[in-house]
Amino acid sequence: MTVAGDKQAAAVAGAPPAPRWRTALLFASLVVGNFLVILDVSILNVALPDVRSDLSATTAELPWTVDSYTVVFAGLLLASGSIADRLGPRRVYRTSMVLFALLSVVCAVAPNATGLIAGRALLGASAAGLVPASLALLAALYPEPAKRSKAVGTWAALSSIGFVAGPVIGGALVDLGGWRLVFLVNPLIVLLALLPTRGLSGHRPKSYKKIDWAGLVLSIVGLAALTFGLIDAGSEGWGRALPLGAIALGLAAFVALAFVERRAEAPVLPPKLLALSRVKADLVAGAMASFIFYGALFGLTLWMIRDRGFTPLEAGVAFLPMTLPSCVLPLIAGRSVAKFGAPKVILAGLGASLVAGIGLVALGDDPAYPLLVVFEILLTIGGTMVVPAATADMAAAAPPELAATGQGAQSASRQAGVALGVAVLGTVTSLHVIGLVITVAAVGSLLVIVALRSRAAKVAVA
Repeated sequence: MTVAGDKQAAAVAGAPPAPRWRTALLFASLVVGNFLVILDVSILNVALPDVRSDLSATTAELPWTVDSYTVVFAGLLLASGSIADRLGPRRVYRTSMVLFALLSVVCAVAPNATGLIAGRALLGASAAGLVPASLALLAALYPEPAKRSKAVGTWAALSSIGFVAGPVIGGALVDLGGWRLVFLVNPLIVLLALLPTRGLSGHRPKSYKKIDWAGLVLSIVGLAALTFGLIDAGSEGWGRALPLGAIALGLAAFVALAFVERRAEAPVLPPKLLALSRVKADLVAGAMASFIFYGALFGLTLWMIRDRGFTPLEAGVAFLPMTLPSCVLPLIAGRSVAKFGAPKVILAGLGASLVAGIGLVALGDDPAYPLLVVFEILLTIGGTMVVPAATADMAAAAPPELAATGQGAQSASRQAGVALGVAVLGTVTSLHVIGLVITVAAVGSLLVIVALRSRAAKVAVA
């Protein structure tokens, strides 16, 4: 094995294994962190009418009680990965868990919409600290590649339940005690999950290098501005200066970041990480799988409501073939990666998305629902197989000292893909065009990934 992550696995192979119950308990604490992150993306949606009436929120303020969390979360993912590699992922994870609990209380006691928006933004910052650190800790907890792949698949599957369960849990809590109760359950969950985390790997770098402040600021500005612009364009339309200016600012920040990182002593996005073709292939896979899956989910929902006359409830039920399997398929993805390898799983998943795109183009704008379900399932297979496979492969592709940075970049690429997919496919009015966009995205992704994987294989042989 020539990959740094797999070398690390071999190095610890002789260490005595931890008791299975202890490993399972530590794994559960890592799942809970990501579960909370995903849960809080969707749990507030059903509480918005209650928020509006209780806080007298305006039409302009209400969406940002949800989106402020997403924008800040996406903006800080890359920076938080770099910080976790610098300070140690366990310290960052535990600190972020405590902050998540405290800031949930801040949100619960918000006196007005402005206070809730600010609280949600800070909550997004603490959430950003959880994801890259938890994945770095997961890689350390399961150093053997096959077990690690299965663990990442299980982690993704259990975490995905938060996406599906969010509206259900949120609705039940609102009925029980109002929207503030949505946030007050978080501290209780954090308390239970925090207790076993002292047993996680406490590895820290032996020396601290100068902080790359310019890189941190540029990465935050770039990701936050790009996410804000795409969300605003997707919801309010592209023909305005605000989203276009935000997207231009984000792209300019990334161009500046590329120049700054070449000269930084300890870059937030190390060029040596991006020089690895295997890493770049995983970033492309995660971004494009998220673009296709979440863009299709959003675009097809709008098409059903707008063009087919479905009610929101009917549209939600119609998409159960997409949402429910997403809680199970990552488990299969993890085991498939362990058996067949990440590249084959990634290519198979994007191939399923390609078939779904071609099928949607062929269906026309008045398809029979059973046929639509077939392509919904294919889209779900594509999205929920590729992302866990790319995440598991990143744990092996990134050098051990950049484990959290690699996972931060992977998470940031996925969030950018989600925002771009929603912005692009949310403005499409035809099922035929939705299918065409998915087809082009899948073909382009497959070509790029095959080329990068081929280059990585040549380097490994050399």
